[in-house]
Amino acid sequence: MILRKVTAARWPVYRLGGGEKMFTNQRFDNWSLKQSTLEGLESLGWGNATPVQRDTIPTALQGKDVIGQARTGSGKTGAFGIPIIEACEPTGKLQALVLTPTRELANQVSEEMNSIQGNHGLKIITVYGGTDLEKQARQLNDGVDVIVGTPGRVMDMTKRDHINLTIPTIFCLDEADRMLDMGFFPDITWVLEKMTSRTQTLLFSATFPQEILDAAYEFMDEPEFVLTNTEELDVPPINMYSISIGRANKLWALSRLLSNTTEEDQVIVFCNTKRMVDLSVQKLSKSGIQVKGLHGDLSQNQRERILNSFKGGDTKTIIATDVAARGIDVDGITLVVNYDIPDDMDSFIHRIGRTGRIGREGQAWSLVSKNDSGQLAKIIATYGLEIASASVPDLPSEVEKDSIAYKDDFMESADVFGFVPIKLTSEDKLDYSSRVIANWFAEKMRCDQLAIGEIRFDQDTVIVNIHSSKVSLALKAIDKYDLNGTKLYAEV
Repeated sequence: MILRKVTAARWPVYRLGGGEKMFTNQRFDNWSLKQSTLEGLESLGWGNATPVQRDTIPTALQGKDVIGQARTGSGKTGAFGIPIIEACEPTGKLQALVLTPTRELANQVSEEMNSIQGNHGLKIITVYGGTDLEKQARQLNDGVDVIVGTPGRVMDMTKRDHINLTIPTIFCLDEADRMLDMGFFPDITWVLEKMTSRTQTLLFSATFPQEILDAAYEFMDEPEFVLTNTEELDVPPINMYSISIGRANKLWALSRLLSNTTEEDQVIVFCNTKRMVDLSVQKLSKSGIQVKGLHGDLSQNQRERILNSFKGGDTKTIIATDVAARGIDVDGITLVVNYDIPDDMDSFIHRIGRTGRIGREGQAWSLVSKNDSGQLAKIIATYGLEIASASVPDLPSEVEKDSIAYKDDFMESADVFGFVPIKLTSEDKLDYSSRVIANWFAEKMRCDQLAIGEIRFDQDTVIVNIHSSKVSLALKAIDKYDLNGTKLYAEV
């Protein structure tokens, strides 16, 4: 457990492969892999295959088309990377193309495949936008065995005659569902049509919208499906909690969560917009909390510096958008925070999949305002999740005060028109008309009567609806003034 003062109960763990453990009994050295590959796997500390690797690699080694369902962190890069490396030789002639949705993920895949190949000598080059085109062109012209890239830059380099797509025989599409969400499928179709020598296609996705299945049947040759129960596949083995909190105090709640982490913890906080990333970073940094922001408006060099700092452990907390975080693959991530609940349900699963990697325990916390509750309920129902309700954790004993101050927030109890019900009580009978009460509030609050909504009488209490922007003024007035000699007590 990361947080020291959490009382929410642990929820059931869902694992890959019909209740299997993260690693199977299948050892890599039981397959007829090249010695260089075995040495590369050993250097990574990989002895036993994960379920998706066990079920994918033997089929892919035979040269068959494969469709694999796998979330990030399940070992899918090894599932397609090992067969590709086994099929390729260091000739300097392009033999395989791997497409990823983001530059960060392209770098991650390339880095892992280079580790897997050991001393085999394959030249694996990343090709993506935001970097020096001429430099990439020179690298390609010097010879390449495997390209890992993003669709747009691969298309661009092909049109410039730096890549000859008629040569490679192996095509791999990673995170196909995210490619679809990002509008890349026309580009992917263009690439596939150029690959006239293609003999093997590998496709990996966490979910399978109909468009992906249609494309698979069109471009793949009797593919083998490597599928597990979707619910078990998609939900990583982590502890999940939600905090009901008004939007005005989400940053306060986040600061409390970060205060309860240790030096060994690494954290990713997800926001839905670049603006919210920037605002959160600005306010937290100003309060002395060290965080880095990551989104698409940063230059490629800036993003790579932040990612390298995070991977190296120098940066402990990153606040990011979904797209920017796609390439983050760090085993040490122990806490994911949904500052915003994503509009896309699959993004929720991708987010929480950043922790609990390769069998490690992690936590995912969601900050849920009134406007978020409907979307979270939909996500819970769709994936069958069990998310424990929890309170904002207390400050650790060694921390004297909050870095971010708690704010009065009345929007959470407001109706669709922005009015908040205030219950008035008194030791005396509140025998006043609604007009008298409304006039009293307008006078003491020094505001227009439009800020005072419906007034209802219920036995010994009066319910007065005050616009959320004026609730603080109303509470001060109630505390300071009597109503024609009657002392009032308020409850929001």
